[in-house]
Formats: sequence, C-alpha cells, structure tokens
Amino acid sequence: MPLIDEIIIKIDAYQFEFSKHAADQSIVRRISIQEMKEAIMAGAIIEGYPKDRYGPSCLMFGRTKESRPLHIQCSYPPRTLIKIITLYEPDPALWIDFKTRKPK
Repeated sequence: MPLIDEIIIKIDAYQFEFSKHAADQSIVRRISIQEMKEAIMAGAIIEGYPKDRYGPSCLMFGRTKESRPLHIQCSYPPRTLIKIITLYEPDPALWIDFKTRKPK
C-alpha cells in the first residue's frame, strides 16, 4: 500500500497525536484539527525525511475545503499513532505552487 494511503487511513481513524510544537503552532496559526485532516485527505507527500533524527517523517501539502494551503510534517505510519510534528501555511515567497521549494 502506498505511504500516502497508510497515512490517510490512520488520520481518518483519528490514529494520530500532536507533538508539543505542533499543538502550540496549531493554536498560534489557527489551524483546526478538521482543517489538518482535510488537507491530508486531499494532499500529497512532497518531501520525505527517512533519516530525520526523531524518526522517519514526510512533508505533506494539501488544501482545506476552503482552499487554505497547508503543510503538515508527520511521522511515517509504522508507528501506532501518526505524530504530527508541525503544520503551517506555506510562504508563497519560498515555494513554487506550495509543492516545490524555490531556489535560494
């Protein structure tokens, strides 16, 4: 099964948890759990971090039902719960179509 499908299944079943950083940032950035779920369900993996020091993770891009663009970094699905590491609205100055980083 593709990685994205495994992530979607766990997110849809509420098999996820927030890191302290992600919980704090969701409040500061006013990103609801529903918006996060909508973005993941309609999203795609845009970067993989298989050797991340806190464990393998990936960066996803998706849009909410209201078309709000979101990036969500989460752990890979083999964990019992997917860990939401961070989430934010991508800065258009740093991204091409919110999926590809602009050259520095």
